[in-house]
Amino acid sequence: MVVGLNSEKPCRELSVGEIFSLTLNMYLSRFWQFFCVFLVAGIVTGLLSLAVMTLFPMPAQPSSSASFEELTAYLFALLYRIIIVGVLLGLVSWIVGCVTGGFAVKYASDLIEGRSPSLSGSLNFAFLKLPSLLVAQFIAGVLFVVGLILLIVPGIIIAIMFSLTIPAIIIEQRDAFESLSRSRKLVSNRWLKAFAVLLLIAIIILVVSSAASLLASPLNAILPNVDQLVSNVTAAFATPISPIAVTYLYYAMTAKEAQQPPPPPPPNF
Repeated sequence: MVVGLNSEKPCRELSVGEIFSLTLNMYLSRFWQFFCVFLVAGIVTGLLSLAVMTLFPMPAQPSSSASFEELTAYLFALLYRIIIVGVLLGLVSWIVGCVTGGFAVKYASDLIEGRSPSLSGSLNFAFLKLPSLLVAQFIAGVLFVVGLILLIVPGIIIAIMFSLTIPAIIIEQRDAFESLSRSRKLVSNRWLKAFAVLLLIAIIILVVSSAASLLASPLNAILPNVDQLVSNVTAAFATPISPIAVTYLYYAMTAKEAQQPPPPPPPNF
């Protein structure tokens, strides 16, 4: 079977190459629809990040002749700023990421299933599912961080295990806890494929984000902290690839699930 460009729902398991080929085809064919939402999200995130960094600037570094009390006060002030800024930036990224991820999965799913998607309809649906998205992503994020602390490998396994929570919430309309269990079930026995998809996504976004940061860093001499805004806007070119690829991965896994033979009937005694 040849999988259609955008509107044909896969009826078999897709390879990693097919997933990314279909992802790029969809993104390029609907570039402005995806990009404009992620561009606005990048601007909002960048402006809020700029505001946070401006409201909570890092303390001035003490001189080499500073006393022990001054060094201690500086370290406490630095730690306080890092915690406050980290928490606030994390909240912004968490909320905006859930909205844009939900939007992109909904929009891509409508295209794959032959429906006529709309920006407003997909965004409204993402906002409707925002509580479940936030809870599921929070749980998965906490487990991921804990897994990274435990020698990194458990964190990678957790990221793979819960990589399909957003499609489970958006497409199957499951709640936060059901979506976590559903994601784990879908990627079972296909860990390497899910890992390969996530790894390629991470590489693409890392390359684009790194290039954006390098290009934006000289602007700090003109306006402090503006590099965060420029980086977020530039990264908007690549970030839609992630939810689109995850959506195709979801359909590949559900197609595989549908092809599995039913369990044998229980023996009669």
